[in-house]
Amino acid sequence: MASVKLIESTEEAYQYPLLIKQLLLSSERYGGDREIVGGNNGKRYSYTEFNQRVRQLANVLTAAGVKQGDTVAVLDWDTPRYLECFFAIPMLGAVLHTVNVRLAPEQIVYTMNHAKDDLVLVHDDFLPLMAQVKDQLETVHGFIQLSDEEKPQEAPLEVIGEYEQLMINADVHHEFPDFDENAVATTFYTTGTTGNPKGVFFTHRQLVLHTLALSATTSMNTQMQLLQSESVYMPITPMFHVHAWGVPYVATMLGLKQVYPGRYDPPQLLKLFVTEKVTFSHCVPTILQMVLSSEKAKDIDFSGWQVLLGGSAATEGLVKAAKERGIDAYTGYGLSETCPLLCTTWLQDDFANQSGDEQVKTRTRTGVPVPLVDMGILDSKGQFLPHDGEAMGEVVVRTPWLTQGYLHEPDKSKELWQNGWLHTGDVGTIDGNHVLQIRDRIKDVIKTGGEWVSSLDLENLISQHPAVDLSAVVGLPDAEWDERPHVMVTLKNGGDLSLDDIRDHLQPFIDKGMIAKWAVPDSVTVVDEIPRTSVGKIDKKVIREQLKKD
Repeated sequence: MASVKLIESTEEAYQYPLLIKQLLLSSERYGGDREIVGGNNGKRYSYTEFNQRVRQLANVLTAAGVKQGDTVAVLDWDTPRYLECFFAIPMLGAVLHTVNVRLAPEQIVYTMNHAKDDLVLVHDDFLPLMAQVKDQLETVHGFIQLSDEEKPQEAPLEVIGEYEQLMINADVHHEFPDFDENAVATTFYTTGTTGNPKGVFFTHRQLVLHTLALSATTSMNTQMQLLQSESVYMPITPMFHVHAWGVPYVATMLGLKQVYPGRYDPPQLLKLFVTEKVTFSHCVPTILQMVLSSEKAKDIDFSGWQVLLGGSAATEGLVKAAKERGIDAYTGYGLSETCPLLCTTWLQDDFANQSGDEQVKTRTRTGVPVPLVDMGILDSKGQFLPHDGEAMGEVVVRTPWLTQGYLHEPDKSKELWQNGWLHTGDVGTIDGNHVLQIRDRIKDVIKTGGEWVSSLDLENLISQHPAVDLSAVVGLPDAEWDERPHVMVTLKNGGDLSLDDIRDHLQPFIDKGMIAKWAVPDSVTVVDEIPRTSVGKIDKKVIREQLKKD
């Protein structure tokens, strides 16, 4: 039987492993005098200093007993300190657990025990919580305090020391070893709507490949240059959430100026945008909406700010409002299970010639799969559907950076992976130009009268009403039709909105055949704030519960 030909390696040849430490090699070469800025305390580091601090942190962790295979948890806001952890912890051969600090205390305890955390790096804001639950943490043997103050507060539990004070005395030399590139580098937990959070995990090899693909994706489209050598990057996606979409690894590899805002606060984000001349950020749509709605945003010129939106669907209303303020918004798509990058907006050569409305539609489409991503859609029988823009089914993917399962949960891992494809749980279409359009989550599709109604399509159309600030559509049980759509909205500048207003607004879209008449919501509920998850997404589980009570 014929087989492929394998190269015979010279005995002295170096077998180069794809390890996170390799991403640091170019940071000083390209970084020059560019800075990594801590918006929480105003500290600034050159890339030379940053590299030195990564080595110092490795020595601090080693002195604290961290060894290969251990898991180190971090509870912090978005800081240069967290970026140091992104590198030093996995480069030691340990596993970085980015703890979602917005989970309920019992869920935080669950994730830390489930991940079998050994050491915890914890910000002052979360020390009281750790003091409260420390006896419930089954594997933790020590804590290191993280403080933004020159004189750190006294910790309410025993700590090995305070981060910066430990760093002062740490050796600036450290040789990071080679090891198997398939070693686990990071773990974190998904914010599921039912049951306990599920743990996903990623290897050094996966993160390096993801970084390279993301680097190419954000720079190779002539009309969508998100990251260039002069770019200034500020994340508005928490670093505990899917590695802040992996962009910190890209920005560090390329030596870009980076701005870490600490705890998210619209006035602070706006101040940093202006003072640091930020050019690129990423966030969920609700966060951009919150920033734009801030009182301090009214007098700011946002020209030159490019924002990648993901985590939930970006509506045409939001993208249009952002453009009117000078912001170029684009769409990205991925999941916690996918590291996360799968698709982004792709601007064709004729984009500049499109009308304003066509450009907005292009920016809000889910996007084209990025390099190395293989994608398809399946019907309910597991058969692949044509890429004609009409056939709708579950999106399935293959790419080198997908979690290989859920941590310690083989049954749920089998549900995630079926027949060699990762099942996203999203319903979508793919057209002849390879553009994916997510129509809904399987669990959020509204099933009415034997037909499917996309809650995302309705939200997109309702968002274009001039009075609507933010909208969320859910299906509620109905004795006659199985389910019927209901909408919850927040409004611009107060005011009111009736069901007749919604119906009148949607009628032109019905006339154009964009939605069916029976897809119009049965009720509208005006609220001051729409419920969100711990990472800022619209929480439709809570919305359903609230509307059922009403």
